[in-house]
Amino acid sequence: MRLSDNNWRVIRNRARQNPLMVVGLIICLAWVLISLGAAHIAPADPLRQNVMERLQGPSERHLFGTDQLGRDVLSRVLYGGRTSLPAGLLVITSATIIGTLFGALAGYIGGVWDELLMRFTEIFMAFPIIILAMAIAAALGPSVNNAVIAMVIVWWPNYARVVRSLVISVKSNEYVTSARAIGASPARILFSTVLPNCLAPALVMATLDIGNAILIFAGLSFLGLGPEPSSPEWGRMVSDGIDHYDQWWLSTFPGIAIFTVVMALNFIGDGLRDLTDPRTRRTIR
Repeated sequence: MRLSDNNWRVIRNRARQNPLMVVGLIICLAWVLISLGAAHIAPADPLRQNVMERLQGPSERHLFGTDQLGRDVLSRVLYGGRTSLPAGLLVITSATIIGTLFGALAGYIGGVWDELLMRFTEIFMAFPIIILAMAIAAALGPSVNNAVIAMVIVWWPNYARVVRSLVISVKSNEYVTSARAIGASPARILFSTVLPNCLAPALVMATLDIGNAILIFAGLSFLGLGPEPSSPEWGRMVSDGIDHYDQWWLSTFPGIAIFTVVMALNFIGDGLRDLTDPRTRRTIR
């Protein structure tokens, strides 16, 4: 569909109001394209070992150097996005869906069920996210799937609490009372009337949390609770560099990759928060 001149004008105005959000979008889009096209961009196979070229510094042949097994670090960084980016997105998507449904039911039903459901969520929130995720991932065993499951288990209560408070505030509005008066079922009121008015803050929170999820996933991989050691994953690559601290390129380049992605996602989340907050919109104008 072709955008009109007015639509382009609105987009330009939004870009001028949130330049950091535009920068974040460009960086995220670049990493997505790099990850998807890694097979065509990477100069070498990320798993190919060559002990004759082990621990070589950045050069024309290997722009990011080689690791302790002679693998090309640039190729492994490019392929690393194929693991870290989907893992972070999957964790937050799953946690958002589970937490939204849980919190919506608790806030809408209220009473004893609300108390029971919220006390259940507080069991998970009583522990720091990274500590509980480490314990669950260690119990399940090191793998990408288990790391994602562990993170979803510890992440969904945050969304349950937020959505519950939003549902409680929205369900007392007049349009919800009108929906009840015309005979709409509780399920229809909840999913068609109440939840659509609660999703914007949850989506902004989810955008901000994707970067945090990628960071936590990298932390689990750093501790050996993520992908297998040979996998090209950013956190695991940083961990490999710890044993060779004098070879700075082993940890620096995957660390820069993590930093740029998390920073870009935070820029996007901050921009979305500004766009969805009426007070911020008035200040920008």
